[in-house]
Amino acid sequence: MTRNLALFGGVAALFILTGAFESWNLSLSILGIALLSAIMALGVNIQWGYAGLFNTGIMGFTALGGLAVVLVSARPVAEGWAAGGTGILLGLFLGAASIAAAIFAWNRMAPGRTRTLVTLAIGVAGFFLFRAVFDPAVVAVEAFNPATAGNLGGLGLPALVAWPVGGLLAAAAAWAIGKISLGLRSDYLAIATLGIAEIIVAVMKNEDWLARGVKNIIDLPRPWPVPYEVELQQSAAFVDWATRWGFDPVSASSIVVKLLYIALFTAVLLAVIWLSERALNSPWGRMMRAIRDNEVSSAAMGKDVKARHLQVFILGSAVVGIAGAMYTTIGGALLPGEYNPLRFTFLVWVMVIVGGSGNNWGAVLGGLLIGWLWLIVESLGPDVMRIMVAGLSEGPLKAHLIDSAQHMRLLTMGVILLLVLRFSPRGLIPEK
Repeated sequence: MTRNLALFGGVAALFILTGAFESWNLSLSILGIALLSAIMALGVNIQWGYAGLFNTGIMGFTALGGLAVVLVSARPVAEGWAAGGTGILLGLFLGAASIAAAIFAWNRMAPGRTRTLVTLAIGVAGFFLFRAVFDPAVVAVEAFNPATAGNLGGLGLPALVAWPVGGLLAAAAAWAIGKISLGLRSDYLAIATLGIAEIIVAVMKNEDWLARGVKNIIDLPRPWPVPYEVELQQSAAFVDWATRWGFDPVSASSIVVKLLYIALFTAVLLAVIWLSERALNSPWGRMMRAIRDNEVSSAAMGKDVKARHLQVFILGSAVVGIAGAMYTTIGGALLPGEYNPLRFTFLVWVMVIVGGSGNNWGAVLGGLLIGWLWLIVESLGPDVMRIMVAGLSEGPLKAHLIDSAQHMRLLTMGVILLLVLRFSPRGLIPEK
């Protein structure tokens, strides 16, 4: 316990030193993203640490959480709904009904050529019916003011409502993916989940009617009780308070907003930790670890291994989806182009491995530590590189090295991962 507290104290000291020697705005910005990274790491730890599921599709579930914010909190585009909203909903319904009918026919009919032909006929007919209804509606929606709209918008509900919806959307996708992929061997499961995540992001980039694609959605509402900085700066009471304490009102407003976000994120993180600890130390958690350690003996004891894998896959993905919704909320915009496997899949895996897979507190420590390193290296990289190349004469080589300093983050992550795997292969806070 003393060692664990010292590790968390050391991470806290990193954020304090960043605020003291860089700026408190920077330190709080990094802390907010690090808290979200810790929540994502907890979701991955539920899948890998509890059940041994190698999911490399974290990026896709994060993106679905961000999409939920648009669908729930963005302002509805009345003209888009009038142009083709009903047709899009009808087309989606027909597509889902066709898939359900094909599955029903396959399950009900006796095996043979007739079943195959009937299922194929239902699928092909459903596809053409779906496209006949869906495509004209999409063209009509995207034709309306594509420079600023071209989509259906959302429901205009509070941002806090979008967070659990992001978890539900990710959980629904995880159920569909798990029903298909969880029977695969671990390496094939990794390939399948990575490919499906890329498909999810590709759909978000290309379906403008959904969330404007790569044109991006901006001006998403903030959650209660987080105000906008300009509102604080226009408040006479806030300006008087900041001036009285010797703060610049502009900087003070930014710090207050970040502190409110951090309070919300910390509350969610603590709730997820509490639930995760309760689950891990329950009979269900012991069963999951038994399945992880030996699937054959667990199945021999009467445990439904595939059903339990699906269950934990859904739970972990839901946690990642909630974190993805929170990430989009803090940025106030959905940017599909920024979802890439390096940041939203493999970096999260580094957090879990460094912190200690199978240990919830280890996942949190890894999220905070690697989250800090990932962002601070980009900020400090140019300064460190200037010191390292101070002896070089001015020229294109020196300028190139300084300009490329932000890429030191990749080197830093690799070195940290190698050191931890060498001297603490089970992570900084190993599983008991």
